[in-house]
Amino acid sequence: MDMVSGKKGADIQAHLAPSAKPRSPWAIAFAQLLRNKGAMIGLIVFAIIVLCSIFAAELAPYDPLLMSPQDYLQPPNKTHWFGTDSYGRDVLSRTLHGGRVSLTVGLFSVVVAGLFGVLLGLVAGYYRGPADGIIMRFIDVLLAFPGLLLALGVVALLGPGLANVIIAVGIAGIPSYARTVRGSVLSAREEVYVDAARSVGCRGSHIVLRHLLPNVVGIIVVISTLSIAWAILTASSLSFLGVGTQPPTPEWGVMVSEGRGLLREAPWLTTFPGLMIVLTVLSVNLFGDGLRDALDPRMYQ
Repeated sequence: MDMVSGKKGADIQAHLAPSAKPRSPWAIAFAQLLRNKGAMIGLIVFAIIVLCSIFAAELAPYDPLLMSPQDYLQPPNKTHWFGTDSYGRDVLSRTLHGGRVSLTVGLFSVVVAGLFGVLLGLVAGYYRGPADGIIMRFIDVLLAFPGLLLALGVVALLGPGLANVIIAVGIAGIPSYARTVRGSVLSAREEVYVDAARSVGCRGSHIVLRHLLPNVVGIIVVISTLSIAWAILTASSLSFLGVGTQPPTPEWGVMVSEGRGLLREAPWLTTFPGLMIVLTVLSVNLFGDGLRDALDPRMYQ
C-alpha cells in the first residue's frame, strides 16, 4: 500500500509540475515579433535591399560610372531595365550601387548617435547634479534646430563628403537617444537592486554598466531601428541639396537631384532611386514599429 500511495503521489506531483520552463521576456518578445506580419514583411524587404546593395557588383549589369553618350536618356527597355541618365549611365546599376552609400550612411550615423547619445543619457540620468544640467542644456541646444537643418549646418562647417555626412547625421540623432535613455535611467536608479549595489560598495560606473545599461537595451534597440530610416532620409536630403555625397558617386539622393531637371522628359531618373528610398524607409519603419510593440513591457502583464 505504501508503494502504491507513493506512486500516486509522484504521479500527482508530476501532473501539477509545469511541463516546461517559463520563457524569458526576450523569448516572448521574439515570438511576438514573429507573429507581427507587418514587421516580418518590413524585415524581409529591408533584408532584400541590403543583400542587393552588398552584392551590387555582381548584380549590376554595367559599371555605374561608365558613360555611354550614344545611350543618352534611354527609357526603360530590355537592355537597360531602369533606363539611362543624361550621361548614358545605366540607372539600374547606379541604383544598386547607390544603396551601398545610403545604407552605409544610415547604419554608421546611427552607431555614432547611439554611442554618444546613450553615454550622455546614462551619465545625466544616474549622476544628476551639475553633470545632468550641463548635458541636458547641450541637448536642448541641439533640439533647438530641426534635425535636417542641424545636419546641414554641420556639413557646411565640415565640408561635403561621405564621412562628414555620417558625422553630421549622427550628431543630429544624439538628442533622441540622450533624452530617452536619461528618462529610463532616472526611474531605474530608484529601484531596490541599485540601492543594494550601492550598499555593497559598487562604484557608479559599475552600476551604470552592469545594472542600468541592460535595462535600457530594449529602448536603445527600438530607437536605433527607427533612426535608421530617419538617417537614410536625412542623408538623401543632404545629397539632394548638394552638400552630401558628391557626383559621380552613385547615391539615391544624388540620383534624385540629378534627375529633377528632367522630370518631364525622363521621369525614370528620379522614380527608381526615389522608390528605393521610400521602400527602405517604409520597411525599416514597419519593422521598428513591430519591434517596439514586441518589447512593450505591458505585454508581460
